[in-house]
Amino acid sequence: MTTSAGGGYRAPVNPSGWIRRRDVRLAAMCGLIQIAVTAGAAHHVSRTHSCWWASACRPPTRLDAGAYALLALGPLALVLRRRYVRPVLVFVFAVTVAYVARGYLLGPNFLSFGFAIVSAVFAGARLLAWAALGVGWLVFLGLPWALGHSGGPKVLAAVAIAAWLLVALAGAEGVRGRRERFAQAKRARELQARRQADEERLRIARELHDVLAHNISLINVQSGVALHLMDEKPEQARIALTAINQASADALREVRSVLGVMRGTSERAPRGPTAGLDGLDDLVSRTAAAGVGVTLEVHGERRPLPASIDLAAFRIVQEALTNIVRHAGAGVATVELTYGPNELTVQVDDDGHGPDPSGARREAPAPDSDGGGNGIPGMRERAVALGGTFDAGPRSSGGFRVRAQIPLPGKWPL
Repeated sequence: MTTSAGGGYRAPVNPSGWIRRRDVRLAAMCGLIQIAVTAGAAHHVSRTHSCWWASACRPPTRLDAGAYALLALGPLALVLRRRYVRPVLVFVFAVTVAYVARGYLLGPNFLSFGFAIVSAVFAGARLLAWAALGVGWLVFLGLPWALGHSGGPKVLAAVAIAAWLLVALAGAEGVRGRRERFAQAKRARELQARRQADEERLRIARELHDVLAHNISLINVQSGVALHLMDEKPEQARIALTAINQASADALREVRSVLGVMRGTSERAPRGPTAGLDGLDDLVSRTAAAGVGVTLEVHGERRPLPASIDLAAFRIVQEALTNIVRHAGAGVATVELTYGPNELTVQVDDDGHGPDPSGARREAPAPDSDGGGNGIPGMRERAVALGGTFDAGPRSSGGFRVRAQIPLPGKWPL
């Protein structure tokens, strides 16, 4: 379903086959009714025929080939009503006026004009439909009188006909409005589904970035160590290669877990555990193997957390440690996890100076800046999405600090 520029409902057009079977059936039914009923009625009309809508009336003109042609032309034009809404309405109106002007028996000949009016309303040509209805009411009542086929129209009959026409057109407007609401609801559902799909893609992209950035950084560092020590200290090179093997296995496992979401629920659940704060010890160990002395400090009573908070806190620590390994040039880092009564605080400090060979400290990125990468914006998005706060910037004593505070259930509803 589509809507016109004015907001009205408009029937869809199929370029490869816009003459539909239902339109052919409607035209055939309308033509059969107009011709058969009019012909049947003509056999029962006496020479003293009177019309109920006028003060007087002469006998109708005998049906001839022209009458049957006019009765057929209107329904035939309805086949094209979806493709050429306005021209069909104007054509059917002209055919109906010609039929009335010839003084033929009136009755079912108005059926095709009614269908053309309703089709115009459905297609969004509402102004034209209402105008055609008003002009038609005046012409079809006044033309027989003006041409001498009947007397002047009765007031009661004119009011009754106008009332029936208004009821019919109001019904068409109601159906059009209902179809338009259905079309708007369908578009709203499609937009919502597209929005949810975009959010899911962003979430998966963020997960893949966090997983790959951390593990690939560790692999890069350890491979450089292994190459440097392979000849002089093969045992230490073996330790570095073991760390590479473990980091690559972890990366593959987490990537499979993330990609499993994209394959649908019919796939088997991942065999490895979901990333969370329970994996912090392993994360710290792998980072320490890359040459950074990492200390994990937990304050407060460690307790199970909702999956969304558990994963977000882990990813923030993981990304912070990844940045330390890749950019900070730090020798020591501290991860502090504080379980408060209403919030969880994650803080990662290091003593690094950043990638600048001159030893200049890293500067905190602007709040709306990505700092040249996705790490800090990604951490901020995770914290803010859960109703928390996030800060990242240089410490006064040197080094860099990442701090996130996330509300816990009871204060922030999940």
